[in-house]
Amino acid sequence: MTAPGLFKSALALIFVFGLLAARPVLAQGLDFATGNSDTPIEVFADDGIEWQQDELIFLARGNARAVRGNVTVYGDELRAYYRKLPKGGTEIWRLDSIGNVKIVAPGETAYGDKGVYDVDNAILLVTGNNVRLVTAEDVITAKDQLEYWETKQMAVARGDAKAVNGGKALAADVLVAYFEKDAQGKSAVHRIEAFDRVVVDSGPDQVKSDRGVYNVKSGIATLTGSVRMTRDGNQLDGCRAVINMNNGVSKLFSCSDGQVGGILKPKTGP
Repeated sequence: MTAPGLFKSALALIFVFGLLAARPVLAQGLDFATGNSDTPIEVFADDGIEWQQDELIFLARGNARAVRGNVTVYGDELRAYYRKLPKGGTEIWRLDSIGNVKIVAPGETAYGDKGVYDVDNAILLVTGNNVRLVTAEDVITAKDQLEYWETKQMAVARGDAKAVNGGKALAADVLVAYFEKDAQGKSAVHRIEAFDRVVVDSGPDQVKSDRGVYNVKSGIATLTGSVRMTRDGNQLDGCRAVINMNNGVSKLFSCSDGQVGGILKPKTGP
């Protein structure tokens, strides 16, 4: 069953369902589920909003967007799934955005082809061909998917993941970025953990390892596992490396039962 006559102009449908009133209010970020617990969701669409009452779904099509507080979800189509509460009233438990997805919050913007907001668990999942999360200082990309965990203020990038800050880059199969607020109240990455096929490009050196931790404030990346450092064709192998991404100074340490080893290639030619 649909709402009478699909409105063809830009529409606003305000969901006043007492949404998530019992949830805590968190610091502002991509916090669509938890960041504005007493604020209703407004949905706008150029091509109309369809209410499927039997299926408990609202469909918004054509340059659609959902707004809650300072967070806006954009897409070619939005699907809001709601449920009836035992004591009366309703609540939205999932919001899907399909096509040209963009989620905008103060200091953070996520992009992809499809976005799924799990409102119950406060988790955003973005997939597509050009998935990325952009803050004032950082760009995080992934081939497979990007997850944003609101309650943990954490993003997980999976599949050829890469984090770029200025001219510094950290890549791995999986990157986990932790956020905190800067002096202006905007979200910024303060720590990144990297897992499997880790690559740090600090300018003069490229270092590969099994695992890495990058402290954004100090600019120090600590890599562990099978560490291999290369520069100008030279190669060094060890078990741990400490890289200062700010000044390009790298230190390589041996394993507890061995030594640092490597191959140094002499220069040839004039």
